[in-house]
Amino acid sequence: MSMNSIPEKEIVAIILYTSLFFVVMAIAIVVFFYFSRKKIIQKELEKKDLVLQYQKEQLHAVIVTQEEERKRIAQDLHDDISSKLNIVSLNSHLLTAPDLTEKETLEITENIINLTTKALENSRKIAHNLLPPVFEKFGLNAAVEELCEEFESSKAVKVYYKNEIDFDDKEIDRHLHVFRILQELMNNSMRHGKASEIWITFRNDGDMKTCNYEDNGVGFDMENVENQKGLGMKNIDSRLSFLDGTIQINSEIGNGIAVMFTF
Repeated sequence: MSMNSIPEKEIVAIILYTSLFFVVMAIAIVVFFYFSRKKIIQKELEKKDLVLQYQKEQLHAVIVTQEEERKRIAQDLHDDISSKLNIVSLNSHLLTAPDLTEKETLEITENIINLTTKALENSRKIAHNLLPPVFEKFGLNAAVEELCEEFESSKAVKVYYKNEIDFDDKEIDRHLHVFRILQELMNNSMRHGKASEIWITFRNDGDMKTCNYEDNGVGFDMENVENQKGLGMKNIDSRLSFLDGTIQINSEIGNGIAVMFTF
């Protein structure tokens, strides 16, 4: 059948239906891309919300940690320094009393000297806990060595420390976060893990530095999420975010804990 034999109306109808088909297809494609784009944007917004939420949690952890640390320092100052200085003050007033015997004067003076000596020792201890002088003078490696010696001095734990990294003194501000992370892990090992042995190793892993930390403590159940949400872990996560680092934790009840973090 030739084109000339097809009625003009049918040709127009075919053209209209074909055009309509393409218009519908075009609309469908536009709608598809619109909703796909909308879904992508929604996913991006959700991702940004998660990032913001994570940042808020980190900020909250930092603030809570700071407040806990302030409470601890205030308690130490009150218990170890203020109380002793109050007694020194009372003893000093006693010295002004009339008719004191030589023996009484000597006893009061000895009390003042002893209490002042203890207050001075405790103030040094508090200052040392805030920032060990060896850290600023000799860097992270020396500070960790001293930290290990302090824990071992309790006779409750043996610490094996090995360092294969030559730390750059210019990055001391970042190294302080590493030091605090180790402090937190070691305190947890002693307080909660009841560990008698701790292993710490610093290694270079390509461009990243790694710290492997293990203890032989009681461990904990990794399936229980609450075990990984304590203030100490939030503090560690916050510090690792400053270091652009990652952390992996493995533990089983009765098998201690193994931690590997990068910085």
